[in-house]
Amino acid sequence: MSGGTTKNNRRPARTNMNTLTLFKQVKAFVLDVDGVLTDGSLLLLDDGQQARTMYIRDGYALQLAVKRGYLVLVISGGESAAVRNRLNKLGVSDVHMAVIDKTAILRSFMQRHGLVTEQVLYMGDDMPDLKVMQLAGIPACPHDAAPEIREISKYISPYPGGRGCVRDVIEKVLKLNGHWDEEGSTPAR
Repeated sequence: MSGGTTKNNRRPARTNMNTLTLFKQVKAFVLDVDGVLTDGSLLLLDDGQQARTMYIRDGYALQLAVKRGYLVLVISGGESAAVRNRLNKLGVSDVHMAVIDKTAILRSFMQRHGLVTEQVLYMGDDMPDLKVMQLAGIPACPHDAAPEIREISKYISPYPGGRGCVRDVIEKVLKLNGHWDEEGSTPAR
């Protein structure tokens, strides 16, 4: 489909070619944690701890993106030493937790790295991401994101949060730029 009308005279919401053109320009991935890197569930333990799960394939893509020179920024309203440790082991060092103003963090990151909006893909899933996603050239979301987030997203992954949506966007960008291969990539577990 090239962006024209269909038999039913309906325009497609997004065309593959436009999305691929946008993805090719990405230099930085900015990600929320709960609902994007995790499925949004919390396991509440008797000692008061809250446990989350992360998808190993998302982790593989993250560490490969870092090794290939892409910038990765994680911004979360939540706080979790375990999440920070996991991301650090994958090579993601720019992790901001317990953030109230995600927009300020993203603006500072873009300025520090000389990024223009077209080079930034932000993946969020819920209302705290709404305003900050509008700063990115590619606002993206998991398949199970809140309706308001889906509405402003230029790309909606076919995968849900915590189950491959991060891998999906990273793999697309790296493949388009010839950076997706297993040579030199050792998955951090």
